[in-house]
Amino acid sequence: MPGDPLIAYSSRAIARPFYYANAHEKDRVDVQLVPMSVASARQLAASVDVEGFELLDHVSAVSDFSDHEQVAAVHVPEVIALLKQVTGADEVQVTPRGILRFSEKSGKQGSSDNSHPARFAHIDISSKTAAEFATRGAAGRKFRRCAAYNLWRALSPAPQDVPLALCDARSFSRDDLIVADAIFDPPGGAPEWSFESWVVAPGPGHRWFYYPDLNRDEVILFKTADSDPERAQCIPHVAFDDPSAPDHAPPRISIEMRATCYWWE
Repeated sequence: MPGDPLIAYSSRAIARPFYYANAHEKDRVDVQLVPMSVASARQLAASVDVEGFELLDHVSAVSDFSDHEQVAAVHVPEVIALLKQVTGADEVQVTPRGILRFSEKSGKQGSSDNSHPARFAHIDISSKTAAEFATRGAAGRKFRRCAAYNLWRALSPAPQDVPLALCDARSFSRDDLIVADAIFDPPGGAPEWSFESWVVAPGPGHRWFYYPDLNRDEVILFKTADSDPERAQCIPHVAFDDPSAPDHAPPRISIEMRATCYWWE
């Protein structure tokens, strides 16, 4: 990659940052841009339980990922089947609506709920939120393990101008994480709601990776929480501008699905 790209970290200037899904002009995150090496992960043979992420081949039967009904009816069962196969979980619960995101060059960022690229390093849920969500999803049933995952797919052709950077789970510590609040402000005036998450402070030992030239039949599986302390717990991730992408690169369009896996007692 020609020149190190800039990773948007958060400084510690704000005691408890917060950020919105849509109204980013109201965010209170003190962003600190840091040049960091971001290496290709294609030859890494990464594992979601070691590095915290991996690349999977997956052909979807969905013809239009912007069709929420089709995503719920077709893609959700696909994600459940894929995660059961990859993780061996007994049950997989998937959020029925996929999150479409658009790079700024598309002019479509903000055109739908939560559609901006995630422009500062973060982890979707804190360990506190993960435990709350796990208990709620289990509905009183006892589990021996619970893990939360994101499944990320590029829908625009390669090269992606704003790909996803992923930080090796072994290269950062909990001291690098800053408690924050993720605030969801649905379009149309529905009540706001929020939960605790993490933003990420700079760390010289952080090892960042990305998957260049993704196609529609590849998905990145990455970890956002895991109750098993012997496995990767979660990983920081962020959208970044790829300095090697040509000016004519198509604007990135992506979809992510969020899932929780249970292993019952």
